[in-house]
Amino acid sequence: MKPVLKSISHLTAVAALLFSSPSHAIVGGALPSSDGIGRAIVTIVGSRGNFCSGALIAPKLVLTAGHCVQPGADYRIVEYDRDHKPLLKTVRRVAVHPAFSIQSIMAHRATADVALLELDAATRDGKPVGLGVPQLPLAPGNAFGIAGIGVTIRGDGKSGGVVRTAALVATGKPGTLQIRLVDPATQGVKTGLGACTGDSGGPAFEDQNGAVIVGIISWSTGPNGSDGCGGLTGVTPLTLYRDWIVQTARQWDMPLAPPI
Repeated sequence: MKPVLKSISHLTAVAALLFSSPSHAIVGGALPSSDGIGRAIVTIVGSRGNFCSGALIAPKLVLTAGHCVQPGADYRIVEYDRDHKPLLKTVRRVAVHPAFSIQSIMAHRATADVALLELDAATRDGKPVGLGVPQLPLAPGNAFGIAGIGVTIRGDGKSGGVVRTAALVATGKPGTLQIRLVDPATQGVKTGLGACTGDSGGPAFEDQNGAVIVGIISWSTGPNGSDGCGGLTGVTPLTLYRDWIVQTARQWDMPLAPPI
């Protein structure tokens, strides 16, 4: 692991680079979201230059993707001062689900792409969202929302940083291991709404008498399965992993609300 001072300096530079200009998130023209589930979304930056999304599920507990917080790097949460300049909040510890496989996620195969981050202190404006599991029966056409701070222009980090949400639908054969989402207007054939770089780790959610996190954004493709964004959005549902999240939170003295 890099020396702490050097890592923090690099993290600060990454945050300033990503958020130094007007920015957007989620490709396809998704609208900004500063209320509701948007208040739960946080930006995670790593000392290796990566950035991801996450969601508050308790005042000092962030849910994200396992591939967003790999060993050998330092991580911080980005907040903003009154002048909208980025400030870095310390991540006290990280837990990645023991069954997570980076090889599987790189191949868009199902894996336990789940991780938790404990913060030193609660975020200033964040509002945690509850956890659930996808409603049954899981079927093509089921409606889900996604939220994240990723880029709208692939390869342009400065086009990320503002929370946006998009309404998508399940396609293919959704199940307890993986759910693939598409923009209902384009069905993944043409570029539409979908996750992109930086949206990884953001929540997939359903309306269950209010927004409830039921999955984590893991990967994306371009139209017709090509490289890029705006085609498929791969989600790891929490069905098999919610118990691990609850148990880990309890071990960290941050008990979560009962299952929804």
